[in-house]
Formats: sequence, structure tokens, C-alpha cells
Amino acid sequence: MQIILMEKVVNLGQLGDVVRVKDGYARNFLIPQGKAKRATKENMAAFEARRAELEKIQAEQLAAAQARGEKLSGMTLAVAQKAGVDGRLFGSVTTSDIAEALQAQGFDVKKADVRMPNGPLKMIGEHPVSLALHTDVVVDITVNVAPEA
Repeated sequence: MQIILMEKVVNLGQLGDVVRVKDGYARNFLIPQGKAKRATKENMAAFEARRAELEKIQAEQLAAAQARGEKLSGMTLAVAQKAGVDGRLFGSVTTSDIAEALQAQGFDVKKADVRMPNGPLKMIGEHPVSLALHTDVVVDITVNVAPEA
């Protein structure tokens, strides 16, 4: 299926690109999320009429994400969990735990923004974690997992 991208999509294209994707990807993800529209003549004309407005909105979103990224860059987040004597956690620190801790400190971060390359954290200590605030803005923070007192 051919679609018009209404915003930048990672590994797919930029705003306004006409790309061919699998039908299910378009119908089940891109179109319902508002990231794309079918590439019909009517939709192409409507997109061209709104192109400047969409580019302005996307630039504002990028600027806002960069401002949030500057505040978060290099930050160390402390999370307390129950741990055994050997330093292993009884549970684990997941993306939702990190997002909740950041929201408690006043940062607007969603669970989907947190990227954990090695999966949930299961040991005490410092661990690197990435936050994808925008497709072009990825910030690295350090999560310090401490044993609960």
C-alpha cells in the first residue's frame, strides 16, 4: 500500500514522503496513529495544502524535545528496590518504573520513550538508559539502582 507520511517515521521516511509499506503496517499502525494517510489524489492535494503548517508543527515538536533533552542529558536518576545480600533485585526496574520516577521529578516522559538495551535492570548499581524524546532526539541518562532501606 502506498501512503503519505504525515510526520517523520524512523526507518521509513520524512514528512511528505510517499512510501510503499505492507498493508497491515499501514492499516493497523501508521494510519490509526495519524502518522500516515493513503496516497490518493485527494489526500495528496490536501497534504500539499497543509504542508507548511505540518512542517511548522513538526519543527515546534523537535524544538520542545531538544529543550527537554538538554534538561535530562547526563542526569542520574536514583531508584530504590528491594534487593538481596548479593546485590540482585527481588524484582526488576522496568521502563515504567523509570518513567514514573522521572515524572515524579517533573519531567514529561512516557513509558514508550524509555529505551533499555539490555532489558530490565536486575542488579543494584549504575546502568545507562536512553530516552527517545523524539525521532531525532535521544538522550542518555544513568539510573542508579540502590537497595531499599
